[in-house]
Amino acid sequence: MELATTDLAIFIAYVAALIAIGYLVSREKSGHQKNTQDYFLAGNGLPWWAVGASLIAANISAEQIIGMSGSGYAIGLGIASYEWMGAITLILVGKYFLPVFVRKKIYTMPQFLEQRYDHRVKVVLATFWLGVYTFVNLTAVLWLGALAINAIAGVELLSGLLFLGMFSAAYSLYGGLKAVALTDIIQVVLLVIGGLVLSYLALDLISGGAGPVAGFSELVQRVPEKFDMILTPDNPNYASLPGLSVLVGGLWVMNFSYWGFNQYIIQRALAAKSIDEGQKGIAFAAYLKLLMPIIVVLPGIAAVVLLPDLARPDEAYPQLMNLMPVGFKGLVFAALVAAIVSSLASMTNSIATIFTMDIYARYQPQKTERHYVTVGRAASLISLLLAMVCAQPLLGQFEQAFQYIQEFTGFFTPGIVVLFMLGVFWPRATANSALAAAIGSAVLSLALKLWWPTLPFMDRVGLVFLLCLGLAVGVSLLQGRGQALAAGSDGRLALREIGFDTSSGFNLAAVGVTLILIALYTTWW
Repeated sequence: MELATTDLAIFIAYVAALIAIGYLVSREKSGHQKNTQDYFLAGNGLPWWAVGASLIAANISAEQIIGMSGSGYAIGLGIASYEWMGAITLILVGKYFLPVFVRKKIYTMPQFLEQRYDHRVKVVLATFWLGVYTFVNLTAVLWLGALAINAIAGVELLSGLLFLGMFSAAYSLYGGLKAVALTDIIQVVLLVIGGLVLSYLALDLISGGAGPVAGFSELVQRVPEKFDMILTPDNPNYASLPGLSVLVGGLWVMNFSYWGFNQYIIQRALAAKSIDEGQKGIAFAAYLKLLMPIIVVLPGIAAVVLLPDLARPDEAYPQLMNLMPVGFKGLVFAALVAAIVSSLASMTNSIATIFTMDIYARYQPQKTERHYVTVGRAASLISLLLAMVCAQPLLGQFEQAFQYIQEFTGFFTPGIVVLFMLGVFWPRATANSALAAAIGSAVLSLALKLWWPTLPFMDRVGLVFLLCLGLAVGVSLLQGRGQALAAGSDGRLALREIGFDTSSGFNLAAVGVTLILIALYTTWW
C-alpha cells in the first residue's frame, strides 16, 4: 500500500506543524531558564483540557489502535470493556488518589513510595519502571508503530522506526512535558477526527451509501455475535475476556495500575494548575475513553463484513484504510502516527523524570536546576536510542508482541496495586510488606502460569492481587504496629487531612459516566 501525493502532503504538513508548535510552546520568557518543575511537570500550569487530552494521547498508540481493531474483528464489542471500564477507573483515581499525590508534592510515583515506605521500596520500583518503560513499553511502541507504517505506507521497517524516534525527539526533547502535553491537544483532535472518519466511511460502505446509522443497523443484524459484551464460557474467546471478570475481577487491578500508578499517565494530572483542574482533566479523559471504542473497536467489527477473509485480525485497520478515498487516507494515517509519537514522547519524558529525580539527584545532590534539566534531556534521548536499537531484537521474533508485553507486565501489576492501595488507605502497612507484595506478585504469577495454564490471564491477575494483599497484610501484622504515613505520626489523621471532597462539576461528571456505562452494558449485555 502506498500513499497518494495528496495523502503524503497532508501528512508532511502535519509533521511540520507539530514540530513548529512544539518549539513555540517550549520557549521561555526572556531571562527565565527551565527548571525541573518546568521540564518535568510543565510548571504545574496545565489547564484541565490539556490534562485530559494528554492522558488519552499518552494512552492510545499503534498497539491500541491496530490491536484493539484486530480484537474487534476477532472478538467483537466485548474488547471495549478495556476502554469503558477505564473510564470509571479514571473517576475513582481522580477522587481518591490524585489528592494524595498532589498533597505530597511529588514528581514521581517512586517518590511517593519513599515518603510512604522507605528508600528500598523507591529504588526497587524506580529501577523496575525504568527497565519496563525502556525495554518493554518504549520498544513496543516503536516496533509496532514501525510495523503499522510499513503495512499502511510501505515504508521499510528500520526507516519507519528511525523516523518515529526522530520525530518524537524533535518536538518533545527540548520542551519537556509542556511541549508534550500542549501538542497532545492537536494529537487527540486529529486522532478523534481521523477515527470517526474511518468509522463513518466504513459504516457508509456497509450500508451502500445510505449513511452510518443504516450501516450500523445492518452491521448489528449481520454479525450479532460481535456485539456481546459479556462472553460465556462456551465462547472461543472466553480466555481473553472471561465473563463477569471484566466487571468484578482482574480488569480492575490492571486499570488501577495503569491509570492510577503509572508514571507516564499520572504525571499529566500531577502537572495540573490545581487539584480541581486535574480532576476536571481526568473527568474529560473519562468521557474520551467512552468514545474510544467507536474509533478503535468499531472499525474492526465493520471489517468482518467488509473484509471477511483477512489472514490475521490485526490486518483489519490497515486494510480498511485501503478502502478510504484519497485525502481521508492521509488524515487517518496522520492520526495513527500522532498516536504513536505522543506515546513515545510521554514515555521518554517519564523515564527522564524517574531517572533524574529518583536516581541521579540522590547521588548527585545540590546541583543546579539547569543541570538536572540537561540530565533529563540526556536520559530521554538515551532511552529512545536504546529502545530503537533493541526494538527488533527484543520484539521482532514475536508475531503477537503486544500479547507478550501484557503477559510480562501482568506479572507485576497485582503487587504494585497492593502496595499503593495499602500505602494510601492502611497506615499499618510497612516497607517490608510492600517489598513482599512486589516480589510475591512476580513469583505467584509465574507459579500460576506454570501450574494452572488454563486459568484466563485476567482471572490470574485478580487471584494474585488477592494473594498479595493477604501477604502484605500478614507481614505488616507480624511486624507489630507497623509504620504510619510519613506526613504524620498517625497515618489515618494524615489521610483525613488530605480530604476527598470534589466539586459539584466533578461529581456530576462521575454520575454521567456511571449512567452511560450502565446503559451501555444493559444494551449490549
